[in-house]
Amino acid sequence: MDREWNDRQPIYRQLRDRVVAMILDGALKEGDPLPSVRTVAADSRVNPLTVLKGYQELVDEGLVETRRGRGMFIKSGARKLLLRGERQKFLAEEWPAIRATIQRLGLRPEELLKGGGGARSSSHHSAAERSHTDRPEEER
Repeated sequence: MDREWNDRQPIYRQLRDRVVAMILDGALKEGDPLPSVRTVAADSRVNPLTVLKGYQELVDEGLVETRRGRGMFIKSGARKLLLRGERQKFLAEEWPAIRATIQRLGLRPEELLKGGGGARSSSHHSAAERSHTDRPEEER
C-alpha cells in the first residue's frame, strides 16, 4: 500500500479506500486475507489502531470478515457489493460536476471516447462551425 497520505480525510478512511480500490481492481479477491494490522501499520508508519479502525469500517460495510485467530478476509460478494455502491456514489456525487464541465466546454461524445488526445477541442471551432447540439446549453 502507498505510504502517502493527504490532509483532506482521516488516514483510517484513506486506508479503507485503498483496500476498496484493491478489491475493485482485482488485487484482492474474495477469500483473500487482508495484510495484518501490524504489517500495514509498520509499512505505512501509522498507529495500529488507525489501521484497525479502517479495517473495522470494511467489516461494518459487510466487505470483510474476521476469522478468530486467522485474520481478516474479503467476504464473498464484496466486489459486487462495492461496485453497486461505488457506482451509485459516483453518479450522485461526482458525475454532476463532470457533466457540467463537459457541457460548459462543449465536448462531444466522440471527443470523450477518444480521450481528447488529438481531437480538436470544440473551443477551437467558430460558432458557425459548431452545430446546435455541439454547443453548451448556455449558448443555445
